[in-house]
Amino acid sequence: MSLLPHEKEIYECEQVISQVKQQSGSNSVWSEKEIAKLEKKLDQLKKKVYSKLKPWERVTISRHPSRPHTSDYIDNICEDFVEIFGDRNFQDDHAVITGFATINSNKFVIVGLEKGKDTDSRIYRNFGMAHPEGYRKALRAMKLAEKFDLPVLSLIDTPGAYPGLTAEERGQGWAIANNLLEMARLSTPIIAVLIGEGCSGGALGIGMGDIIGMLEHSYYSVISPEGCASILWNDSSKNAIAAEALKMQSEELLKLGVIDHIIKEPLGGAHLEPKVVYENVKQFALEHLEVLRLIPPKELIELRYQKFRKMGNFQTEK
Repeated sequence: MSLLPHEKEIYECEQVISQVKQQSGSNSVWSEKEIAKLEKKLDQLKKKVYSKLKPWERVTISRHPSRPHTSDYIDNICEDFVEIFGDRNFQDDHAVITGFATINSNKFVIVGLEKGKDTDSRIYRNFGMAHPEGYRKALRAMKLAEKFDLPVLSLIDTPGAYPGLTAEERGQGWAIANNLLEMARLSTPIIAVLIGEGCSGGALGIGMGDIIGMLEHSYYSVISPEGCASILWNDSSKNAIAAEALKMQSEELLKLGVIDHIIKEPLGGAHLEPKVVYENVKQFALEHLEVLRLIPPKELIELRYQKFRKMGNFQTEK
């Protein structure tokens, strides 16, 4: 079991209540009233801890090993899924999962970044860090969505595009830039959801959406807190300071207009009640699809352009 630092006190309290219930079941040492009081204190403790989470603590939630990944969403919100492989240029990138899906009888093309769940799958998925062929595969799928008039659902969870030499040799920067260009003029609805980490151009490479939703404890940033701390202070241990300075949490990004909607998570994070999160993401996608379907393609492209054109505005004070 993976416990985050802020979860330890809650876990200890839950263990005490569990032991009390076992004792009560065998010899009735504790009354139901006393147990109810302990459970009420546990609820209060949870609310207190989770209401005071610092930016870095929320980053740790977004990286929790048990947090649902793209493959989990596909398994739990889709009635069927037919995967697409390869970029028809070099090879298949396992960090990107894409294909045709049906959600509540609505056909979608899903594009997502997958980290993997254990050592073997994480290595297989390259820890969610896509190569250029991954972005080309994603674009290939999105072009098919446009051809068959299907909406795109993009699920973002990555620490960034793969920064290795092989990726650079095959045109990593160009692949991401080309995806941005092509997604900007794609004539079909694009719904993007940040389900975990949304770091750097690796996230943006499949993230140019008409509507962008973000799970409450996900983060979206030009750089990871550790990377920022290393550059600014030459000390990656200052990640907590960097996480606060970057304004990478959902509330700040909503104010800045970088995202459009915050998708609620269960108290403490998606890893504690995944089924609730699956339903919330599913409803978010379906509700916004209804609205986007009513917008003519030319107008949809213009609105998408204006949406991203407005980002980055700032004011100076005299």
